[in-house]
Amino acid sequence: MRRALLCAKKAAMIGEVPVGAVIVRNGTVVSTGYNRRETDKNALRHAEITAIDRACKKLGGWRLWECDIYVTLEPCPMCAGAIINSRIRNVYIGAPDKKNGAMGSVTALQNSFTHKPSVFHGILADECSAVLSDFFSELRKKRNRRIIE
Repeated sequence: MRRALLCAKKAAMIGEVPVGAVIVRNGTVVSTGYNRRETDKNALRHAEITAIDRACKKLGGWRLWECDIYVTLEPCPMCAGAIINSRIRNVYIGAPDKKNGAMGSVTALQNSFTHKPSVFHGILADECSAVLSDFFSELRKKRNRRIIE
């Protein structure tokens, strides 16, 4: 999860919502990803999707059944679907997403389909939440300064 936090901080540095993801197989990092929706002007550029895409390319197939994913924020429905479809076995989540979380908070998609990854919540939760809180706090300050000027 510490590596995923570094990815999230990269996203924040370029003005993206700070979410990071890391895919691991047998204790070795296979791929990483971080949000790039604004930068790439593409709704699919979530951290998890990027990490899954890179892992599939690196490992030469779409089935990531030997892999685990660490993600700093609970996956949205799109990312939860990609995790399920790629057959990732374990999902380690930092912060919950009470508005859009699809692996426990709003819904639990992992319980609805043939492949059911194990999901573990609260991994470095305080640190993952702080990265998000700090980012949005800073964003509000910048917006308020623009309004005042």
